[in-house]
Amino acid sequence: YWRVLAKKAVLAAGAEERPIAFGGNDVPGVMLASAMRCFANRYAAAAGRSIAVFTNNDGGYRTARDMRAHGVHVEAIVDSRESATADAGGVPVICGRMISDVTGRKIVTGAEMTDHGHIACDALAMSGGWSPIVNLMCHRGAKPQWNEAIAAFVPPDVGPQFVAAGSAAGHMLLSECLADGARAGTLKGRAAAVPKCRDEAYRISPLWWVKDGHGKAFIDYQNDATAKDLPLAAREGYTDIELAKRYTTAGMATDQGKLGNVNAIAILAEARGKTIAEVGTTTFRPYYTPVAFGAFAGPFVGHHFQPVRKTPLHDWAEEQGAVFVETGLWMRSSWFPRAGEDWLASASREVKATRAGVGICDVSTLGKIDVQGKDAGAFLDLLYCNTFSTLAVGKARYGLMLREDGIVYDDGTTSRLAADHFVMTTTTANAAKVMAQMEFAHQALVPDLDVTYVSVTEQWAQMAVAGPKARATLQKIVDGIALNDETTPYMAAREITVLQGVLARLFRISFSGEHAYELAVPADYGNMVARALMQAGEEFAITPYGVEALSIMRIEKGHVAGGELNGTTTAGDLGLGKMMSTKKDYIGRMMAGREGLLDPERHCVVGIRPVDRADKLRAGSHLLRRGDKPSMANDQGYITSVAWSPMLGYWIGLALLANGRARHGEIVKVFDGLRGIHMYGEICEPMHFDPENRRLHA
Repeated sequence: YWRVLAKKAVLAAGAEERPIAFGGNDVPGVMLASAMRCFANRYAAAAGRSIAVFTNNDGGYRTARDMRAHGVHVEAIVDSRESATADAGGVPVICGRMISDVTGRKIVTGAEMTDHGHIACDALAMSGGWSPIVNLMCHRGAKPQWNEAIAAFVPPDVGPQFVAAGSAAGHMLLSECLADGARAGTLKGRAAAVPKCRDEAYRISPLWWVKDGHGKAFIDYQNDATAKDLPLAAREGYTDIELAKRYTTAGMATDQGKLGNVNAIAILAEARGKTIAEVGTTTFRPYYTPVAFGAFAGPFVGHHFQPVRKTPLHDWAEEQGAVFVETGLWMRSSWFPRAGEDWLASASREVKATRAGVGICDVSTLGKIDVQGKDAGAFLDLLYCNTFSTLAVGKARYGLMLREDGIVYDDGTTSRLAADHFVMTTTTANAAKVMAQMEFAHQALVPDLDVTYVSVTEQWAQMAVAGPKARATLQKIVDGIALNDETTPYMAAREITVLQGVLARLFRISFSGEHAYELAVPADYGNMVARALMQAGEEFAITPYGVEALSIMRIEKGHVAGGELNGTTTAGDLGLGKMMSTKKDYIGRMMAGREGLLDPERHCVVGIRPVDRADKLRAGSHLLRRGDKPSMANDQGYITSVAWSPMLGYWIGLALLANGRARHGEIVKVFDGLRGIHMYGEICEPMHFDPENRRLHA
């Protein structure tokens, strides 16, 4: 949107045709004469096979001539004036008569005249005159002036900085409009040439309402305000035009009276025994046409009308001094700064503290879907490319969901709590989409399966407890069991109680690469349990960590997330091709086998680190062969995620690189076109830190 501040402005908005109020003037097939002419001349579309024209001015004759020239039969021109001199082009003219009613309910079948004559037609064009579009000029507060010669309001004089030209100024002849426009738009020292044209006279005899009709004569078509409503308003005491407008709602529809306001003013003036000039107009208010809310907001972007979603651990995170970030509608704790720390210093400290001792992170925003039924395993087999029906009770498994075209859709862990009971987790961003995918699959693909599922994202508070001291910290709040590799091995999932009876679910899974658990408790207990964990981990210097630290740790471990799950990558691209089952059917299986998706030259996930460890990698930078110049033809891929690794002491990243797995150890050019920076990077395994996973299984 542009906001223009001009020293001088010319209003050349034109004029718009008015209807006439008569019985049945809302029946389909009754049109403004200019609209009927527009359909014929611009789009070669006839409003009917046999039409009639009802007019009080010379403009209606033009429609009759044009329609006849297009081969449409014109039954007659009904002119309310006693005599007319306009060229009818051979069409019969009935002067001194008016259309009182339209026959037909759903379509026009004819028209009745005030002398009880009948015209057979299937469309009726009406022209009640033309009104200059004065709105923009009147937005400054000035009132328009009534012009008897053209029976219309014309713009007021608001000074030389804002002038009207053409029909907007009340000039109804084409030659007058062209000449007036040339005068208004002439630049200093440059005269505008005015083309020659053939003029047609414009004469009008005001006609607002044909009172002899029996049907409803509408003034405001959208609000169903009729001509009879205006005299009623005057009788009820609403004689001021502003009051009558609100009493009848005439002019209060979305067109803001563009069609019928002049008619309404004239009818009210007659009922009051006043002139139209004495009654005046209603206030013209912005905007003339609808304006998008975004045009008003401009660069000022604040909270939307959509509600903010807070996790069950929000209060605890606030107590710990969290800085929150919007993730969709969720407010997630991003980092927990101490005095003098920026986001990177805070996140780096949180990573070090977690890897050295123990950290706690709110992961409640992950989508959680409870799946139950004797066919729950078979249903999950259809949704995921790997198998879940064989998953043992008490175990969790990482799953990959594909779209129908074979592209990765979502990922997450699913745990089996009983033979007929699974708990799925999804990414935060795709929680609603995955639920919709499940509903579609069940209803359209396998409606016979005995399975039910429901989103329980907001019913559970979930926190990750990670680090070498995670087990010792959790042990202090867990009831009745000893946490060890026998009771809770890697990828275990079990229902437990904590803090003397609070129902909980414990999963030994890790996104950080550390010995880690995820603890889920009912939402109402979330803050209490988090506080208890902080107290239990005091001796181990427990620290809360946010999504920034979590992102650093996942990049250090080479885990894929939104940057890599970008809607174009396959399981093979992500290095997860072995997860795809060859023994069962699932959504996306056939399309995933297309030749183009198996091409070894496809971009696949790799790790990248700067050759000069002092260089800073930036997400979005393109990768090129060392000697190549930056171009689309030479583009080899791009960096998807970057992080400063406090454990390694330099920037690291993940990237999508053509034939990347065969290029480990290769030096590539890293080009940041936005900043005009280039450097060199080394391609490596995605897992930068602890590649043997010793810490995970410690």
